[in-house]
Amino acid sequence: MYQHILLPIDGSELSQIGLARGIELAQALRAKVTIMTVIEPLHLSASEGVQLPGVHQQLRQQSRARAQAWLDAAAERARQAGVDCATHVHEESQPYVAIVDYAANAGCDLIAMCSHGRSGMAAMVLGSQTQKVLAKSKLPVLVYR
Repeated sequence: MYQHILLPIDGSELSQIGLARGIELAQALRAKVTIMTVIEPLHLSASEGVQLPGVHQQLRQQSRARAQAWLDAAAERARQAGVDCATHVHEESQPYVAIVDYAANAGCDLIAMCSHGRSGMAAMVLGSQTQKVLAKSKLPVLVYR
């Protein structure tokens, strides 16, 4: 069946539910997982030509450190469950693009993720990364709610 499952997380409580369910699935299937998170590039505008040296670099480092902390904790959960695990941080302004591309290029055969369950106007205005992954992925996508 499935041998390599991609588990995207974003640090939210909901993504932790998807992570737990994805690890359970991988454990049952004896599959390996790659847990990934996507950080969006920082865009700081300079006000009237004033730029603070190092601020952009510091914020970027903090964002990467926070993402890596999420991944380290998630990988530990997978290892405690006896699931072979790798992690990946990707910088992309459209998270769904990174998820779909990484899954295809890393040899994953399933993407398993949670949906925030927005519907109606909220889904239209805010968009849904999960819906976009479903629409763009050529791989199967398992959505937990």
